[in-house]
Amino acid sequence: MSVRELDCLSEVCPIPLLKAMKELKTMKAGEILILHCDHSCVAIDIEKWASDKNYPIRLIESSGGEWEVYIQKPKEK
Repeated sequence: MSVRELDCLSEVCPIPLLKAMKELKTMKAGEILILHCDHSCVAIDIEKWASDKNYPIRLIESSGGEWEVYIQKPKEK
């Protein structure tokens, strides 16, 4: 399984979400995108978007107020 990472530290909404959407378009079903951010609003906004689009997502708050957002590209219907 392939994993890609996006560094969105110090970026505020909607830039991280737009970058994630662009990256996910180039990925295959089942691949995982890990987005690194340091604003809780970014993690919350991406979680809401992923939920609305039925993308499996997991948020992990790492040390120092940084977040790792794991988004899996779903299989095509």
